[in-house]
Amino acid sequence: MISEGTRLNKFLASCGVGSRRACDALIQKGGVTINGEECTNPATRVAEDEEVRVDRKRVTPKLTTTILFQKPKGYVCSKSDELGRATIYELLPPKFNHLNHVGRLDRDSEGLLVLTNDGDLANRLTHPSNKVEKEYQVTLTTAFDSGILEKLTSGVRTPEGRARAKSVRRLSPRRVAMVLDTGLKRQIREMFNSLGIRVTKLLRIRIGQFMDPELPLGRWRPLENEELALLTKDPPAKGKRS
Repeated sequence: MISEGTRLNKFLASCGVGSRRACDALIQKGGVTINGEECTNPATRVAEDEEVRVDRKRVTPKLTTTILFQKPKGYVCSKSDELGRATIYELLPPKFNHLNHVGRLDRDSEGLLVLTNDGDLANRLTHPSNKVEKEYQVTLTTAFDSGILEKLTSGVRTPEGRARAKSVRRLSPRRVAMVLDTGLKRQIREMFNSLGIRVTKLLRIRIGQFMDPELPLGRWRPLENEELALLTKDPPAKGKRS
């Protein structure tokens, strides 16, 4: 239940319209009304008895739902795709169509993905200032020397700008575990591309302190409150990995 005086962007996020940042953009663009009057200020307060519409359609808060999904390769993180590619929502029950994916994994990547209509949680997980860790297992086309690890942690140039890994450690001659606390588009793939190395497999295994190696690819499950808390907490520092 939304308490009296809830900010409009938070209200819309609780209705499943989108993440809070997405709702900010939607409100500022126009088309959101409160009791019939257009509102373009995301900070406007909304009382429980007020009527809010988005593009003339009334929206109301939904019960907060958060699920964990183990994304398989071959699916895009989108509710619809202009190229007709398969989406993650085709693998989920229709009752979850109102949930928003928190961040994304590209079509060829696998692993942990959170979907929720909790705008606060989505914001905590994705806002750049929070620097929530995500850990990945990366398989490469070729073996590499230790100099590559140093370049990845010091930073390399990508199409989205300069990017660096928080830490990298070798798992085998062609595999590494890589931790990011930023979320540039296709960041890991582009970082290795800049070094002349191609990624053949990319698997996200951790968000914050949370891991679930037992959840099969293509399956989902609800997250418990104590698990939600782990999502936004990074593991204790263990010093620099290499």
